[in-house]
Amino acid sequence: MDNSDMTPTLDDRITGSLLGAAVGDALGGPVEGYTPEQIAERHGGRVTGVVGPWNGDSWRTARPIAPYHKGDGHVTDDTLMTHALIRVYETVRDHLDAYAVADHLVPELMGSPVWIPELEAEALPLQRIFLAEKWLVARLHYGHHDPREAGSGNIVNCGAAMYMAPVGLVNAADPHGAYAEALDVAGAHQSSYGREAAGVFAAAVAAACVPGATARTVVDTALALAKDGTRAAIEAVAEVADRHRDFESALVPLRKAVAPYDSVGPDYRNPGLDARRPSRLHSIEELPIALGMLLVGEGDYRRTVLGAVNYGRDCDSIATMAGAVAGALHGEAAVPAEWVKRVAEASRLDLHAPAAALAAVAHEVFARDTARRRAHESARAALTDASR
Repeated sequence: MDNSDMTPTLDDRITGSLLGAAVGDALGGPVEGYTPEQIAERHGGRVTGVVGPWNGDSWRTARPIAPYHKGDGHVTDDTLMTHALIRVYETVRDHLDAYAVADHLVPELMGSPVWIPELEAEALPLQRIFLAEKWLVARLHYGHHDPREAGSGNIVNCGAAMYMAPVGLVNAADPHGAYAEALDVAGAHQSSYGREAAGVFAAAVAAACVPGATARTVVDTALALAKDGTRAAIEAVAEVADRHRDFESALVPLRKAVAPYDSVGPDYRNPGLDARRPSRLHSIEELPIALGMLLVGEGDYRRTVLGAVNYGRDCDSIATMAGAVAGALHGEAAVPAEWVKRVAEASRLDLHAPAAALAAVAHEVFARDTARRRAHESARAALTDASR
């Protein structure tokens, strides 16, 4: 039976999105922080699949990445945080909020050892995540801050947005619900445009699950929900992306389009003095570029993710986001099986298990939502009953 024209099921979209995010993360990791020109020089052309560490066998000591083994199919903190959030959903089995981050995600980071591919060891996630994510532990566990406000004071970056795909998938086909839930969850981690990006990214993933969705409808949904600099950045990038169908020609124009909104500045490893501070004019770079590459690649997973990877800068997070949306659009079959196998084996992770777990939770949450909606409808009917 030929199923090529069939609409992917929810379970298939969840699997495609999470596999797509992990593969994008692994492909982007070894070239993170570099320019497209540096990437092409290092690899003798564009990256077209899994590559080794930037500094080869010297990865353990070579700065600025040491001691992380980025490359060879290893996922990074983007995927580790995504899987940790899925475990929170498995525990709560309902919508999440900032308190779920304090009650469940922080203990996951502090007390549940997992295999860390970049460290080639089993360790606590807290030992791998960077300072912007360690902020969760510092503020919520040690500082006892209100979870809804704990993100205030952290640097503003893509730290919360990078792992929000599960929120979009639990709210599949409900971008408004995904946006609201992600803003609540991300409030424990980020503020300003970092928190906004988390909401818009979750909404984009949810929008990609709508039957008949395309790259354009996903971006239009993101624009309808995004606020301030985030909306302006997506709009500027999308306008440029519409003129390109090959990522090679789009690399420089997309960077120029997002540059006025990106607070980091031209030198990714040396942010400017005003970088990563709250602002209504700025945007994280990663989300607009991910959506721009989605348009350039016309939703095709391989074209979209390779464009994100070869863009450089924070390309593991860009490719994570782009891969999550493209995978949700088309399901598991869209993600090259050879990449999935290579990444799963190299990272020593079962990439399908988190997808199956989240799918089960998503079905339960929808059943709960249906019951809550019917109770509301019944109460509303009673309140408006003209015969009383």
